Amino acid sequence: MGCQGSKLMPCCWDSQFKAAVLEAPDIENEENNEVDNVPAFREFTLEQLKNATSGFAVENIVSEHGEKAPNVVYRGKLENHRRIAVKRFNRMAWPDSRQFLEEARSVGQLRNNRLANLLGCCCEGDERLLVAEYMPNETLAKHLFHWETQPMKWAMRLRVVLYLAQALEYCTNKGRALYHDLNAYRVLFDEDGNPRLSTFGLMKNSRDGKSYSTNLAFTPPEYLRTGRVTPESVIYSFGTLLFDLLSGKHIPPSHALDLIRDRNLQMLTDSCLEGQFSDNDGTELVRLASRCLQYEPRERPNPKSLVAALTPLQKETEVPSHVLMGIPHSASFTPLSPVGQACSRGDLTAIHEILENLGYKDDEGVVNELSFQMWTDQMQETLNSKKKGDAAFRQKDFKEAIECYTQFIDVGTMVSPTIFARRSLCYLINDMPQEALNDAMQAQVISPVWHIASYLQATALTALGMENESQTALKEGATLESKRSSVTGKK
Repeated sequence: MGCQGSKLMPCCWDSQFKAAVLEAPDIENEENNEVDNVPAFREFTLEQLKNATSGFAVENIVSEHGEKAPNVVYRGKLENHRRIAVKRFNRMAWPDSRQFLEEARSVGQLRNNRLANLLGCCCEGDERLLVAEYMPNETLAKHLFHWETQPMKWAMRLRVVLYLAQALEYCTNKGRALYHDLNAYRVLFDEDGNPRLSTFGLMKNSRDGKSYSTNLAFTPPEYLRTGRVTPESVIYSFGTLLFDLLSGKHIPPSHALDLIRDRNLQMLTDSCLEGQFSDNDGTELVRLASRCLQYEPRERPNPKSLVAALTPLQKETEVPSHVLMGIPHSASFTPLSPVGQACSRGDLTAIHEILENLGYKDDEGVVNELSFQMWTDQMQETLNSKKKGDAAFRQKDFKEAIECYTQFIDVGTMVSPTIFARRSLCYLINDMPQEALNDAMQAQVISPVWHIASYLQATALTALGMENESQTALKEGATLESKRSSVTGKK
């Protein structure tokens, strides 16, 4: 580990720095981070969230530990095409429905582009769910501890801690200074590669939850004594995150402080950062982290002080986050395949040819709840409707195809994403884009990772004049197709 750690400062700090951190001037953030393009908080029905997540499909789980987690987070998509993250608590997490709704509504009033904003909640029976903005580019833990293509650059690490400090300052100013279990899994990256703080951690503790799920070695000392989270406890956790970003590892605070006292800072500094920062930069970050980890809570800096201390350290401020992160940007991707390209340019003739050639191959593995007793005359008539629809589709009699496929779908004994995709195209050809979009979304409900469903949504959205949403759907289709190709390539 060859960073210039050995030159970094010892544990005694000069009074000038202490003044800078503890007595920072009362300045506002340089930019206004409040947002106005996020919808107001609302309550959702359980049915709406089931539809949005394809029935809470396993394929849509995005939280760590998958289904084994006590509270599972799913990605989903609302009817208006907004992508969401849905946190589904276990059934005993919030026995008091009124407390849950009050907490959710309070957190839901926050609106800031340093947060993954809370959009709504659901409280039906013993179900408790939260709905937030979806962040498509993984967690800080993934990019810091489990990176695959490139380690996080120093400039980006500095940006992460500044944006996180700005998020905490905003929440504190709005009366929500407490954050439960602040750690690298709570920092998410949006479509532009910018870090955001999850709002799920702003909810007060529920019956089943602990304020700190991590190892006790990372827990603020006062929490171990009292069991209570305070604003100063949040700053302690921020200090552990600073050491995470400096080291690229999840080092217990006591160990990090021992390394500083022993001046053994090579062990503390990520070897991947060699040559990326000056001694002064490293010194400042170590000082700040050490102040955050003071045993006495009152000696720790507040969020405003953190922002003031971190702002002058920023590097490469003109470089977009997605560039620093090496993340493909939504404006720069290209669909991978002929079907993606056809859908992006709205070439309905080409889409028809592709769907015709594909047949029903992508229906394999889709569960059809049929039993022997269901093979009745009615069942045979249903299958005949499908055959007639297929024949009409092949002969480009799209109105007839719509009629026949509708007969098949309305019976409801079988589900087929391909039939919804075919009828979606028929609707597009007949200048019925809203119906086409509904069918393309239904195809994705049945088969959540089917790229063609996303591509067809993009075509329908373009026809509806929703170009931004169309680009999002195209990118989603390309991502799903890329994952599908990598899986089939490994077989």
